[in-house]
Amino acid sequence: QVQLVESGGGLVQAGGSLRLSCAASGVRIRIDAMGWYRQAPGKQRELVAAITSGSTTNYANSVKGRFTVSRDNAKNTVYLQMNSLKPEDTAVYYCNARNALAIYWGQGTQVTVSS
Repeated sequence: QVQLVESGGGLVQAGGSLRLSCAASGVRIRIDAMGWYRQAPGKQRELVAAITSGSTTNYANSVKGRFTVSRDNAKNTVYLQMNSLKPEDTAVYYCNARNALAIYWGQGTQVTVSS
């Protein structure tokens, strides 16, 4: 069973930066896409950024130019570098991974951006 463990969330002032990490363990079938979603209070979970095993990336319009997703395939780890953070980026951020068998989710990490 694949497990995803996130780290790197926290409290930061507007304009600051944070880096999230997510490591997948128990991988027996190659992980294809990995990425990050977020859910703010009272809102639906939304895609933030995703990256394939071939390094093709996809970003939400609201984070383009500020966030960068990357991955280390050998370590089954995905990263999210978040710069120029805004209060509206405040949310629980969830790591996501998928392979031929299933879609997996992390437990979530809180990111709070103060104004």
